[in-house]
Amino acid sequence: MTIYCQHANRGKTQVLAVYRSGDDVVSSTVTSLDSPDLAAPVVEALNRISALATVPVSIFDERGRRIASYPTEHLAALTDRTARAELLSGAHSLWYESVCLELHQALADLDDALAAVPQPVRLAIGTELEREARELRDALADYTEAIPVPEGNRRSWDHERPFVPYGGGSPLLSTTAREQLDRKEEGLTAEQRADAVANLRVLVSAFEQSSAAEAGSGFFAVEYPEIFAEPYGADHLFLTVGVPEPDGEGAGAWHIEICRWEPDDPDEEGEDEYSSATGERVLECRLTTVPRPDDIADLLSRLGAEPGLLPEWAMTEVGDPLTGTKFVVTGVNR
Repeated sequence: MTIYCQHANRGKTQVLAVYRSGDDVVSSTVTSLDSPDLAAPVVEALNRISALATVPVSIFDERGRRIASYPTEHLAALTDRTARAELLSGAHSLWYESVCLELHQALADLDDALAAVPQPVRLAIGTELEREARELRDALADYTEAIPVPEGNRRSWDHERPFVPYGGGSPLLSTTAREQLDRKEEGLTAEQRADAVANLRVLVSAFEQSSAAEAGSGFFAVEYPEIFAEPYGADHLFLTVGVPEPDGEGAGAWHIEICRWEPDDPDEEGEDEYSSATGERVLECRLTTVPRPDDIADLLSRLGAEPGLLPEWAMTEVGDPLTGTKFVVTGVNR
């Protein structure tokens, strides 16, 4: 619906809203801040919020060989703080609930960014979100129910042509990510899908609570159904946190694994980097209950801060916990 940017003007930094209006692309000033450092996190959060709100209502839900619309309930969270809890309670689909989860985080990040700015700026941002939600709803009503857009609304919207940062500004909003998550829930019952969504929330919440992603100590990523962590200097080791398979087959429990990359070419054994390799499990912690997000977050944060822990953890014996964590080793393959 809208792309946000910042612009220096007379010693201030303006936050601009850029949008389609009729056949043109125009901009309007949302607010001004004293420095670009204050404006940058506000602009970044606004772009995420706009894209996450807009994309689900701009595409079709094609699961199960049908064509349907995605829900619009998430739009309420843009203007109603009490509605944010609803972003964490649905079970529509893995992709849509992932979007709601990321929207919840983006709104929280905007709150953090606004904590450092004056009250008039916070009011201006609130007014901007109200305008964004209202004009998107009006455009949707025109598209779905032929209710004319009220006079004075300026922001144009076209189904399948959302005006958002390239690619939506988030890998989650790509067609590839949506189709991948859709495939994960093929054949699931409503109850199985609800369980899969609940596990996804734990996984993503744990990753977002940890400091690992910003630690700069290696590769940390979350992509349902697992978190992947490969810190620098870990002697070809990596760690995964995985959820049960949603259909009940395969991995039937939450699990943490430490694996080692083994070179596909034996002549590369001992090299710092392999041209190609296969991950071989070193040990596993199979969990009997759904883990607490903060316990997983603590595991990842420790690993991000101390990459040398991974070789130490890899030597843990069955029945012992990974040092400094609550996760007990249930099997080894050394």
